[in-house]
Amino acid sequence: MLKDQDRIFTNLYGFDDWGLKGAMRRGDWSGTKEILAKGRDGIIQEMKDSGLRGRGGAGFPTGLKWSFMPKESDGRPHYLVVNADESEPGTCKDRDIMRHDPHKLVEGCLIAGFAMAAHAAYIYVRGEFIREREHLEAAVAQAREAGLIGPNACGSGWDFEVYVHHGAGAYICGEETALLESLEGKKGQPRLKPPFPAGMGLYGCPTTVNNVESIAVAPTILRRGGAWFAGLGKANNTGTKIFCISGHVARPCNVEEEMGIPMRELIERHAGGVRGGWDNLLAVIPGGSSVPMLPKSICDDMTMDFDALRNAKSGLGTAAVIVMDKSTDLIKAIARLSRFYKHESCGQCTPCREGTGWMWRVMERLVKGEADPSEIDLLLQVTYQVEGHTICALGDAAAWPIQGLIRHFRPVIEERIASRRGVPVAHAAE
Repeated sequence: MLKDQDRIFTNLYGFDDWGLKGAMRRGDWSGTKEILAKGRDGIIQEMKDSGLRGRGGAGFPTGLKWSFMPKESDGRPHYLVVNADESEPGTCKDRDIMRHDPHKLVEGCLIAGFAMAAHAAYIYVRGEFIREREHLEAAVAQAREAGLIGPNACGSGWDFEVYVHHGAGAYICGEETALLESLEGKKGQPRLKPPFPAGMGLYGCPTTVNNVESIAVAPTILRRGGAWFAGLGKANNTGTKIFCISGHVARPCNVEEEMGIPMRELIERHAGGVRGGWDNLLAVIPGGSSVPMLPKSICDDMTMDFDALRNAKSGLGTAAVIVMDKSTDLIKAIARLSRFYKHESCGQCTPCREGTGWMWRVMERLVKGEADPSEIDLLLQVTYQVEGHTICALGDAAAWPIQGLIRHFRPVIEERIASRRGVPVAHAAE
């Protein structure tokens, strides 16, 4: 269990002042000039030593990502872009960071921006986040007025500005290149890679796109040292993480915990346990709606980290733990997610544009049992034709929940079809 002194987000629940005075009282903006004095290479090395992996879902090493930015400018400005377009169903961690601890993000922008020779950061906030944007804009204004950002930020000699941009509520803009397109005032559609953003990103300039949580933890890591952060969690899965626990639990919540905490301990200690007790658990989606669900038998001994969940053919994703007890209609739940991905597909890639709608329509028939047993394999085959065949990962996100359902709960689907037809399950499976 994470000790209180190792907690990074000390105002996650908003009990304290979210403004500059409260933030400084909690230790934010303390010694920022000294952190910047470490220099670009020193900051990036410290981030590499911490072992921090991106908190937006992909889990790519953050320090390594920062190091991809060109060492010397070729005349083009460098940009930091913060992805605050938190739209993954089940995920609400970045929302609470911006609402209750916005100065952690603003300070993180300055430090990360300096490390990649950027004089400007753009924070792209999800369209539905109104109070969050207001708090963030207020925090930016407070920091600017105090001389913490702007010309000669923190007295470091580095000029740095933060701009808050409000999106229009499109899930696809959470994909980094679609976000850049939207920032430029264009339709939010993912770009083909290469070129990667570090070479040609926002306005055709070197850009790094990072998640809110990845940037917000950076100041504390640099203040306390990479070794401190690396000492928490597990090897290759270091540090703390905000977990969003929702669904059939006694107390849905956001909580900061160590990486690698057992799933059962996380749910029982912080969310009051599964409704009706652990034995009433049916399945868990461990990392936001786009990762495959896991049945109770796997959840019993599962730890919450990138590698363990990947080995179980799921993923940590955004660490949004969606708990489903035995009252859940799993087929209907996944059909609902299929509808979401069909609605949010940008339509640029044929497998995703056509496949998401096709998968959703089949799922709707499976909910009612109005299908042939052979269509289960056909549906699975189509998910593999969509997965990995699109510019961005939305096709994968639409395919994986269905794959998880069929992998672990195929008999439930077969039974639904059989009961509709009025034939024994054994016949339906033949």
